[in-house]
Order: sequence, then C-alpha cells, then structure tokens
Amino acid sequence: MGTVHAKEPNGLKHDGDWSSAPFSSNSFYKKKWTPDVSPSPQTSEQSHTIDLHQRARVDKVHIDGLKRTKDDIVKAQVNQLFKAKDFYDVIENVQRVKSKLETLGCFNSIGVSIDTSKGPDATPEGVEITFNVKEMKRLSGGVSTMVGNNEGSLLIQAKAPNILGRGEKLQMEYSYGTKSTSNINISAVKPFVDDWLHKILTANVYTTTTDVPWSGYREKNHGLLLDLEITPGLLKHSFQYEASYRDIIATKSASFHVREQCGPSLKSALRHICSIDKRDDKVFPTSGSLVQFTTELAGLGGDIGFMKYGFTLQTNYTPFNFVSFQLGAQAGFLRGISNDMQINIADHFFLGGPMNVRGFAMRGCGPRNERNAIGGNTFWALALHLYTPLPFRPGKNSFGELFRLHGFINGGNLGNIKLQKDDDYSQNIRLFTDNVRWSTGAGIAMRIGGIARIELNLVYPLSITRLDVFQEYQFGIGLQYL
Repeated sequence: MGTVHAKEPNGLKHDGDWSSAPFSSNSFYKKKWTPDVSPSPQTSEQSHTIDLHQRARVDKVHIDGLKRTKDDIVKAQVNQLFKAKDFYDVIENVQRVKSKLETLGCFNSIGVSIDTSKGPDATPEGVEITFNVKEMKRLSGGVSTMVGNNEGSLLIQAKAPNILGRGEKLQMEYSYGTKSTSNINISAVKPFVDDWLHKILTANVYTTTTDVPWSGYREKNHGLLLDLEITPGLLKHSFQYEASYRDIIATKSASFHVREQCGPSLKSALRHICSIDKRDDKVFPTSGSLVQFTTELAGLGGDIGFMKYGFTLQTNYTPFNFVSFQLGAQAGFLRGISNDMQINIADHFFLGGPMNVRGFAMRGCGPRNERNAIGGNTFWALALHLYTPLPFRPGKNSFGELFRLHGFINGGNLGNIKLQKDDDYSQNIRLFTDNVRWSTGAGIAMRIGGIARIELNLVYPLSITRLDVFQEYQFGIGLQYL
C-alpha cells in the first residue's frame, strides 16, 4: 500500500503537522502532508495524497497510567517500536505492541496516540507515541454462565490480576453444570513476556465431579496440573504434568464390566500438546487451518499406565463469497505400557454426540456392554461441512452474522486393536473398513461470544450398527467440534 487518499473538510487549518489522535486500525497519521490537486469549485473538500512509506523514526514512547505494573515488563513489549524505518512500520508496530500489552492481563483498556516529536532532541522524521493505559482492579469477580461441550454451567469467579506487577494472576472458580457436574479450580499464572518464547507457567489445584450416564458411572477427581506454555511464532507448545486421584462410582444402570473398573485410582502423567492455528475465526472460519498433536504418558507413579496419542485437523476453503467448505478430521490411539498398570474406562476414547459424529447420541458409537458405552483404544472421524449465510441476508452486518446455514456429512469408527507380534494385522485394518458409521444432515448454527457455537440439526443415517444410539433431531452446544 503506497499511498492513501484522505480528505480535509473545508475550513480546517493545518500547519503542516498532524495533531495527536487516538489510534485505530483504519486511521493513519503522518508528520507532514502535501496537497497533490488544486481545490475544485464544485466541492467543499480538498483531496491530499499521503505517502505511508515516507521516512519516520520513533524518538520517544510514553506510557501514561502505570501504577502497579513494573517498567521492565512494559519496556520489553515496546522495544520493537524503535525499529521502524517509515510511517507504515510505525503503524504496524503500534498495533502489534498494543496487542502484546493487552495479552499481559494487566490493563482494562489501552489507548494510543501518535504525534510529531517535539523538544530539543527531536529529529526531522521523529514521532512520539503515547499509550494511555488503565490498570485492572486489585480484586474482581462475578457470576456468569459458561459453555462446555453440550453443557451449560453457572460460573462464580474471583481473581486478583497483576499481583506483583508483572502480569501474575491468582484466580478461583466454582462452576455447576446442567448435568450435575461441578468444578472447583484455583490457579496461579506467571507469564514470562520478556522472552522470545513467550512462556506462561500455570499451576492448578482442582476438584471435579462429573456424571457420565451414557457409561453408567460418576467420576470424582482431585488433582494438580502444572502447565508450561511456549509460543515461538505461530507454533504453540504446552507441556503439562498432572497428578490426580480419581474415584469411579457405579450408578444403578452400570453393567458388570463397568463395575469392575470402579473404585479409586492414582494417575500421574506427562502431556505435550503441539498446535498451529492459522484460521481467521474460531467459530465460523472461512480460511486457514488448525493442526494439533497430543501425546500423553501415564505411569510415572500410581496404578494407571498408558501411552495416548491424539490428532486434530481442520481446514477451511471459501471458493465463493457466500459459500464456505470445512474439512475436519480426528484420530486417536491408546495402548498400555505395562501389565502391572491398568487402563481405566475414564481414559478410553468415545465417539458420538451433537458436536462430534452428529446424529448419534453422546458416546452413541462403538462398543457397548449392557447399554453402557465402554469406549475403545482407537478411533477416527471425518466431517465435511458447508456453510452459507441466512437466505436474503436478514440482519446483514449485525445480528444476522451470528447465524449460518449448515450442511454436513460425517462419520467414523471406534474399536480396539492390538499390536502384539503374533496378531493378524488384517484384523486391525477392519476398524477402517467394517461397521463404519456415516450420517448426513442440515441445520442452523449460531455463534456465542466468538468462542462457542450452538447447532440445531436434522440428521439422516447412512450407515449404523445395531448397538448404536441414533438421534434424528439434535441440539448441541460447545467450544470444540468435529
């Protein structure tokens, strides 16, 4: 972008400099401008050409409003401003720095203004940038609702942000879900934002209670989770250690197979999650892809031991303005590491649900024992989606943008395969060819808060088995989806 044409209302006077003004992504500020056309008697406005690539350098950066926040953490974010060589670089770097300051978790609001450099040390091409920040309160909280996978929850939250002045945060949460699930979580977060890896260390102490009627048990979980997140560029890594004490309690509908796995167990595991997300939107993306790999090793202590691998792919393509295609794929494999350690039903893979393989009930695909879903050690699933806006575009550029018409075909399979030396591997291949479940359907999807979605679908079965639980009409709500 070489030049931008701006207009000056008639009668507005300039002395050759632009005055300070709030920054926005569609506003540009130049030190000097030169008219390139003569005033026209037919119009009350003058047109000027602004060269965004004229030389500019940042002489000074001001941060107004700092109280608890330490200087060093702010300096680490604004250093890149001094590398600008022209005004286009200045605008681009200001936007990046503003985003980095917002991710610190120290400020409620951040305003930006750009002005020409003044004073005895000012350079001919110099500009001064001022960030007006408003710090968060020392203690805040509230009551709200939260969306999970096909479940809504009441959330009570209290947090103390920026405790030591470098983005540290202490947070406490209690949630109660519509399916009798409850969660208490206390977390401490420490960011290391002056590092090129952008490390964030999080420690969580939690207790959860989850009702799983599809498998005939109830799970109580008490644990500790340590998470080190690093983001060198677009690639994001999360290294986790989790120690948890779990108690599986059978319900009245539990089969004997499920009851055998009930009781207390201790799990100690390492987990690595590697992902790259280049989608232009989390809920209704039109371009870009998401790729994620998950590896988990349990057995560093306790009586649970396994290796678990997961893969997620989503890619989006928009050939026309109002038609978007989305391809989703998921797969996973679980295997034991020792005969002395067990794999609990809570660690198995499950398939089916309104945000998973649509048309099937929650955990409605795969092995069952007396109507209880018992899961498997291997699964795969595919989905092809088509999205279009609502017919005749009601509420265009406003409320109507929250909705999409949604057509899809999805399917997959779940089972148990073995990797013993004397096994016939052709039996394992049948997981990809025999008893594959497929369904197709259409409905409407709605965006919630930019992170979650609601779906209402009418589904038609293409291929199911006798033990599967199929649902022709489905309502789903969640953050993650196939």
